[in-house]
Amino acid sequence: MDVMWCHIVSLLVIGILAVDSNNVQKSTTVSLKSSDDSLDWWQTAVFYQIYPRSFMDSDNDGVGDLKGIESKLDHLKDAGVTATWLSPIFKSPQVDQGYDISDYRMVDPIFGSNDDLTSLIKKAHDLGIKVILDFVPNHTSDKHEWFVKSNNMTPGYEDYYIWHPKSNNTSSNPPPVPNNWISNFKGSAWEWSEKRQQYYYHNFAIQQPDLNYSNPKVVKEMKDTLTYWLDQGVDGFRIDAVPYLFEDPQFRDQPLADGYTEYDINNADSLNQMYIKDLPKTFDMIYQFREHVDEYVKKNNKNETKVLMTEAYSPIEKQMLYYGSKDGSRKGAHFTFNFNLISDITNPNFTIDELYDAINKWLVYIPSGYTSNWVIGNHDNHRAATRYGKDNVDGFNMLIAILPGVMVTYNGEEIGMEDGEVTCEEGFDPQATKNCSSFNQTSRDFERTPYHWDDSVNAGFNTGHKTWLPVSEKSKEVNLKAQNIEGIYSHYNIYKELMNLRNNFKNSSTIDSLAVIKVNENVLQIVRSRDDAEYILLFNIGDKDETIDFLQAKMYHKVVVSSLKSSYEIG
Repeated sequence: MDVMWCHIVSLLVIGILAVDSNNVQKSTTVSLKSSDDSLDWWQTAVFYQIYPRSFMDSDNDGVGDLKGIESKLDHLKDAGVTATWLSPIFKSPQVDQGYDISDYRMVDPIFGSNDDLTSLIKKAHDLGIKVILDFVPNHTSDKHEWFVKSNNMTPGYEDYYIWHPKSNNTSSNPPPVPNNWISNFKGSAWEWSEKRQQYYYHNFAIQQPDLNYSNPKVVKEMKDTLTYWLDQGVDGFRIDAVPYLFEDPQFRDQPLADGYTEYDINNADSLNQMYIKDLPKTFDMIYQFREHVDEYVKKNNKNETKVLMTEAYSPIEKQMLYYGSKDGSRKGAHFTFNFNLISDITNPNFTIDELYDAINKWLVYIPSGYTSNWVIGNHDNHRAATRYGKDNVDGFNMLIAILPGVMVTYNGEEIGMEDGEVTCEEGFDPQATKNCSSFNQTSRDFERTPYHWDDSVNAGFNTGHKTWLPVSEKSKEVNLKAQNIEGIYSHYNIYKELMNLRNNFKNSSTIDSLAVIKVNENVLQIVRSRDDAEYILLFNIGDKDETIDFLQAKMYHKVVVSSLKSSYEIG
């Protein structure tokens, strides 16, 4: 029997024991009736998100780049990573660090060239690592050729974006905004164009106008973009901000959200976003993207799946619709990111009930035939070691490694990186720097500081004297070089062992079941069983040792739900 251990206080193994079965308060069991040998490559993959600006700077200009990433691909191989997802690298004015794209088919010069990306993809493939690109379909930069033409009313481009005509009932210039919609980056979601004498809609920064997906030309442009990069050899796409692709064509005011009594122009959450988020046509658009990619694979006789991953901070019932239609007739994303371990556990004082519920909620809701995924961090949320507490980061890496399905790692989680130190004056996040009084609460810069390669100047990110965001002071203590020493019990060496464990899952016989058990107020037990072995994780979040006789533990099957390719049953 293989046992995985985690202790909150030290990096040494915890004492273990399984309590008397009568004391088990919560138990969820998932039936996994499928051999991993029958699963596609992505269903057991470890996706490693790279934030290119902060990973490795090859030319000492202070910003990470593609040649820098290519030079460090051996690290991904050593870590056991099987796929890497690159945050946006396309041509952009960089108002929102690349999420404001001005040319979908051109690498931004700050990251290198299209040839550099081709070289990176080739080396990654030589190492057995898939490459996933960030696809940002909701909006473009206001510097994009399409927007410039649309703003100028160039024939054929008039309605590439969401425009609202000037009201005839007022003589004010500009006229009142069309409705009460609020940008996710604060302020009205409408911006006046003097040239066109109309408002355009932007759900994010003013410089990020939303595309009009009711226009078939726009849909074709975006599908052609997918085709272009598939032709270059990429292995799939992470699709950004998918809930916002369509808006109410009647432009109706949105009601206040539950719990709010006043409209707050600086807080989009003060409104129920029923007219701009998760509309039925949005799900249909994701199904169209999936159909387009699958058809590409079929038409070009590709022998491997090109994967689609969707980002949707939406109610879980809506998230599941991004996987596919309710009746199962249409496929959507291969998986939509599961943010429960981020959104439901926000500080180190979490409870076992919260942890259990965050895991269980996803397992209960995911429909039969779909693949689970587990995420503990990304470029938009404080780092896992900061949110959970640095002594818990190994436990969470263990957790998402042993749970079935896809594992997602944000660069730095494998070495336990915490948030960096950034002042408002040093920051770049457009949703935060406009108001320094709330910068510490709203900025995403802290989780985007440069990677810690070693304890040299700028933590080995470059050899120059500047970096786009400051290197964290913690890099002297927490860095890859210090942790990548054989025999030491480090975050990184634990991570590598976890990847070996996942390979055992992938290369072995049928996995029979998964059990998630609340042992007591401090210990969560995860058991993955198959015909020849059981893998047990006991996660102690308390501040003292626990003694648990796991050989005496009994698992009570209260809930059986689907996972991977299993059947669906509740009882």
